[in-house]
Amino acid sequence: MVFQVELPQVGESVTEGVIGKWLVSVGDRVRKYDPLVEVITDKVNMEMPSPVAGVIARIVAPEGETLPIGAVIAEIDADEGQIGQIAGAPAKPADTLGSLIQGVAVGPTGAANVPQQGDQPPPGKSGSPGRYSPAVRRLAQERGIDLSKVRGSGIGGRVTRKDVEGYAGEQEASDGPGDRRVPVTPVRKMIADNMVRSASEIPHVWSTVEVDLTGLVALRDEIKERFRADSGHSITYLAFAVSAAARALHEHPMFNARWGGDHIILRGRVNIGIAVAVPDGLLVPVITDADQRTVAELAAEIDRLTGAARANELRPQDVQGGTFTVNNTGALGSMLSGPLIVPGQAAIITTEAVIKRPVVVAADGEIAVRSLMNLCMSFDHRLLDGSDAGAFLKTVKASLEAIGPETALDSPLQAGD
Repeated sequence: MVFQVELPQVGESVTEGVIGKWLVSVGDRVRKYDPLVEVITDKVNMEMPSPVAGVIARIVAPEGETLPIGAVIAEIDADEGQIGQIAGAPAKPADTLGSLIQGVAVGPTGAANVPQQGDQPPPGKSGSPGRYSPAVRRLAQERGIDLSKVRGSGIGGRVTRKDVEGYAGEQEASDGPGDRRVPVTPVRKMIADNMVRSASEIPHVWSTVEVDLTGLVALRDEIKERFRADSGHSITYLAFAVSAAARALHEHPMFNARWGGDHIILRGRVNIGIAVAVPDGLLVPVITDADQRTVAELAAEIDRLTGAARANELRPQDVQGGTFTVNNTGALGSMLSGPLIVPGQAAIITTEAVIKRPVVVAADGEIAVRSLMNLCMSFDHRLLDGSDAGAFLKTVKASLEAIGPETALDSPLQAGD
């Protein structure tokens, strides 16, 4: 019997995915849970497992094709006795691909290699806005062209290969000597789309405060080697910043919210995303229930997630459910930044470089060398005002400046530690 393999749901905000690379061919025999295909979404790159054992009968979606969640991408001649959505029968919940995908490791995804096909769209897609044939998509990717800017001359305004080639010729005529075009990878395209959405839909406002981290720097210098020896993990300034932010989100719940048009959704959990730079762009793994974790637990989880991100080993559940984001731009030497808010969140903060410099520390004008850091925040002006931002940053600043030799790592950070 024929089992139709569908593109699974991997996050509440994920609506589509790109077929990166097929790991099987028609006629191949697969076992249940064998990897079938690499799928790229704006949340994660993953290897999708086979929901049944059998023989690959048909590959419906070519490499490079962008499809909505739930679209059929392949068909499998399932072995006798396999349970699932065979010949149109509804699958049992335990055997749906959405449940099978949980816990599957993310694999590296290369550039799409789309088979050459005609310019006519698949059945049912003719005239659909934003739909292009695989051949057109591949040509646009090779030339680094944004298809939304190409005017179509085909039936119903469809963009053809000739349209793409003509547009490319016009653009190349304006290129300067020595210029070259680099194709945009699917991951970079999704990052770009999200950032355009953030900048165009969210009214950003930016604020910053200076934080005296002298006590934190001294504490970390004292414990970092012992912490690594005892736990096997690094302890960074970021662990303390995430703990301080989690505490502030409890005191200022509007920062742990999202805009809903005619209402505001206050999130029930504090799940903090941390931005991690990887060769293909930027990933934002999520620390779930960050407010309930100790500083030591946060340090270990940050170490695990950043390592997994850089090794392409993040799981789908590692990048889902973020309600707030902390970005450690200071690790790159940055001193000030104005980050873009993750769509669906209310704000994002950045921890900047820790710099030693002389400051006045007493009323009589005494000067001392202190370790200072800028804490920068962008927030959604639809939900929050400047006074809200000032109060939130003041809470985070107080928690960080209160850190000293007696600060405990076996509890969430509290102001006054």
